[in-house]
Amino acid sequence: MNIGKNIKQYRELKNITQEHMATFLDISQSTYAKIENGQVTPKIERLQQISKILEVDLSTLLNTSNNLTFNFQKEAYYSGYINNQHIELRETYEKLIASKDEQIALLKSLLENK
Repeated sequence: MNIGKNIKQYRELKNITQEHMATFLDISQSTYAKIENGQVTPKIERLQQISKILEVDLSTLLNTSNNLTFNFQKEAYYSGYINNQHIELRETYEKLIASKDEQIALLKSLLENK
C-alpha cells in the first residue's frame, strides 16, 4: 500500500471530501487527487499538514504495510478504534444490512396491502 492510498483510506474513514482537504492544504482538488492516486509524492511538510487534518500520526500515513489501524477522538472523553485489516468483513456486513433493509421494506409493503 502506498502513502496516497493510506491518506485516502483515512480521509474516507473521517468522511472528509477531497475538496475539503484541498481547501485546507491550499491546493487544487486535482492536485490533491494526484497525491491520493500516487502520481505526486508530497513533501514531508505537506504530509504533516495532511496528518494534522486527518488527526493521525505521520508515521501512520507513512506505514506501507497492510496492517493499518485508525485511532480517532470525537470528543475529549470519547475515543474509538477501527482496524482496517477487516475491510472485506465490513463490506460483507454492509451487504447483509442492505439485504435485511430490502427484506423489511418488502414485508412492510406486504402488510400494507392486506
